[in-house]
Parts: sequence; structure tokens; C-alpha cells
Amino acid sequence: MAQIKAVLTILALTVVSLVLIPLQWLAMKAGHPVQRKLPHLWHVIATRLVGIRIHQEGKPTGDRPLLITANHASWVDITVVGSLIPLSFIAKSEVSGWPVFGLFAKLQRTVFVNRTRRTETGRTADEIAQRMAEGDAMVLFAEGTSNDGNSVLPFRSALLGAATRALGDDGKVWVQPLSVAYRSLHGLPMGRQFRPHVAWYGDMELAGHLWGVFTEGALDVVVTWGEPVEVDATTDRKALTRDLEAAVRAMTVASLTGAGERRQDSAENPAASLFSSGEKPAKAGAEQ
Repeated sequence: MAQIKAVLTILALTVVSLVLIPLQWLAMKAGHPVQRKLPHLWHVIATRLVGIRIHQEGKPTGDRPLLITANHASWVDITVVGSLIPLSFIAKSEVSGWPVFGLFAKLQRTVFVNRTRRTETGRTADEIAQRMAEGDAMVLFAEGTSNDGNSVLPFRSALLGAATRALGDDGKVWVQPLSVAYRSLHGLPMGRQFRPHVAWYGDMELAGHLWGVFTEGALDVVVTWGEPVEVDATTDRKALTRDLEAAVRAMTVASLTGAGERRQDSAENPAASLFSSGEKPAKAGAEQ
């Protein structure tokens, strides 16, 4: 049954793509504002077809220009984050040549970064800044690569320079940290050993990983928006990078361990704190 469901999901996504791809191509050629919304619609449909349930904490800022800095565990992140609001991604240049994924990335109006040529960093930052100044929310997976889903790698500061290059008329721009954490599969906690079912990193084969996600489905992912940081011309880029990394790491740990959920329950029901215990999760075998 799982394989039949996966085939039907792929067929449904193919039909949706065949309808939306020509529309997006025409919108991009014409420069129509709908080019921001069609990829968002595709991601919303994709998450529902695959069975990805998104639990969102906090909210995206409405301020612009906006750069979103997120952790990165899997290609699934693209669909999860893309379903939240209309936005575009910043990706390594190799992605543009990938089968299917490369086409989708281009239609998402992705800005591609050539990491082997440092001389192009400034040009890329200018392109990102221009897109942000035009009102596009841009997503940067600031680790520079994907991780195993259990941790957050150090953030790289180079492209955060785009934030200061995109200073608006009032001399301000916003950078907002975002955490993506995969919590459960079929309603059961994944734990460290099963999270690589979703995380795609190292030398994992893409086709096999795709099929595994389609056949299993029923993923629960916690997406947490941090407080947006106001950036101006005096902002220290490296200090900003450290602060964003710390914020995303803290939110990710809270989501994976359920700490954020317990804090929310205590806030909504003060009496619940009387029954809380730092040792209870370990005793109950709920370690993530």
C-alpha cells in the first residue's frame, strides 16, 4: 500500500507541475507578480500530498527587505519552507544542473552561488540585495551544506553581507532566523537514529531518499521563527552570524527535545509546571 500511495503521489505532483510550470515560466518572462505566488502554491500542495504536517511557532515578519537564515537537513526543507510564505532561495550553483530539482530551483527564482570562485561572492551578494530591495524574501541555508538533522553546523558569514548591501531608503534591513526540526514519523518520535530517514546529507543517493520519503510520508516538522534582527550599516557581519547561529541552534534543540512545547503548555496552564520534572523525559524513554 505504501508503494501504491507513493506512485499516486508522484503522479499527482506530476499533474500539478505540468499545470503550474508553464504558468510560472510565462509569469517570469512577463515579470508578473504572480511569479512569487505560484511556487508557494506548488509547495503547499506538495506537502499535503506527501503527508508532511507542519507545526509553525512564531511568525514571519512583514518587514522588508528580508533575509531568512535557516538550518538545513534535507531537500525536504525546500518544500517545507517554501510552503510557509512566498519566497526564493539562495543555493549552490551545482543545483542548477540537477535533473528536475534544477528546473524547479530556477522556476523558484533561486539565486545560485558559485562557491569555488570567491571573486563572484560580491556579485552574488549584490544580486541577492537587489532581489531583497525589490521585496523578495530570500532564504539562506547559512550552514552552507546539509546536516544529519540532529544538530546545527556553524553558519558562514560571507553571504550575510547581502543584508547590509540591501539597506532600504531608511537605512534598515531585517534578518530573521528560522529553525526546521523533524520531530516524528507516523506520529512516533524519530529519535537520533531514525532522523536520517528525512535528513539528506553526505553521500546519500537522492533517488532512493526521495522514494523513501514518498513511501513513508506522515512527517511532523516543527518550524520556528525567531525574532527578526534589524541590520544597518554599522552591524558587524561576523557578530550577526554568531547571533543567528545561536538563535537557530537554540530553537532547533527546543523543537527536537520538545522543550518549547513544554514551555508553551506551562504558560497556557500554570498548574502543569507543578508536575514537570527535568528527569521525566529520560525516565519515560522520550529522549530525542
